[in-house]
Amino acid sequence: MLQMPPTAPAMAPLAGALLHDTARQVFDSDDLDATRAAVGAVFKPHRLTLHGNTLHARMHHAPLGAVSFNRLAYGGDVTIDPGPLGDFLLVQMPVAGQADIHCGGQHILSDPELASVLTPSEGLRMRWSADCDQLIVRIERSALERVCAAYLGRRPNQPLRFQLGMAWRRAGWQSLVQYLADMLDHAPEAASHPMTLCQLEQLVIGTLLTFQPHSLTDALRQHGKPLAPRHVKVVEEYIHAHAEAALTPALLAEVAGVSLRSLYAGFREHRGLSPMAYLRTVRLERVRHDLLNDWRLSSVTEAALRWGFAHLGRFSAEYRRAFGECPAQTLRRRGQG
Repeated sequence: MLQMPPTAPAMAPLAGALLHDTARQVFDSDDLDATRAAVGAVFKPHRLTLHGNTLHARMHHAPLGAVSFNRLAYGGDVTIDPGPLGDFLLVQMPVAGQADIHCGGQHILSDPELASVLTPSEGLRMRWSADCDQLIVRIERSALERVCAAYLGRRPNQPLRFQLGMAWRRAGWQSLVQYLADMLDHAPEAASHPMTLCQLEQLVIGTLLTFQPHSLTDALRQHGKPLAPRHVKVVEEYIHAHAEAALTPALLAEVAGVSLRSLYAGFREHRGLSPMAYLRTVRLERVRHDLLNDWRLSSVTEAALRWGFAHLGRFSAEYRRAFGECPAQTLRRRGQG
């Protein structure tokens, strides 16, 4: 197993979950082009420039539904220029070294005390020091906006823009990352269960939205709603665990133990959409994840049918509205470097 640079004692448990399981290692390479391609397959295609002659890059990756937990080190002084991230947000937490980060109009020098929160819609350029080694939480933009809409009662009318710097060790975010690391290390089967993924996704996104300042912080505070009733949460968990099945409103109401009227009223009040619309958003996110990550897939049709979209024309239109591109474009981007 490759040896990572030494870290502060407090960081060792956080790093352990991604180091002890070789199945989570994406690559270990001294080649610049291979490194660019491998990192691009997990995140997005980008320009990668090496300053000097030394490179020993390595990456670990643990998917958690619409969230993933990663560790990346280049082992060389590099500039990373991906432009706007677009589809996802990153929270980058150095366990060693520094990263000089420009995101939109903001600039910080990130170090083991100061994490960076990279807004998806903002231009991005970074320079990592040779000893920079980062834990990275990746969050799908569509899931972030869905959770935000659930609490606002409407879709955001502007892109979320986050404060770039996060003093993550002094508050709740470090506790959350520690929890994720413990889950991956000690209960990997629970971390991969669909019902658990639903809860982990909402925990990560909800913590970020309430902890880190952003452009809708005041709106979320003003429109804060009481916790959703149990029957809404039960149906959400059931949808995440059985998204590929033939689900009907009547079946979901039976699972929840309430009438159809109560089920729809609960989702409208607490999630801002119907239970079947919620099911469609989950299925669209699953299709997108598979198009980007499942190398066994050979066509968009296969992915759409897998997640219950029988009307391909309607599916393509919904997919474009949700993600700003057609599903064939997503499939072509898989593995680009």
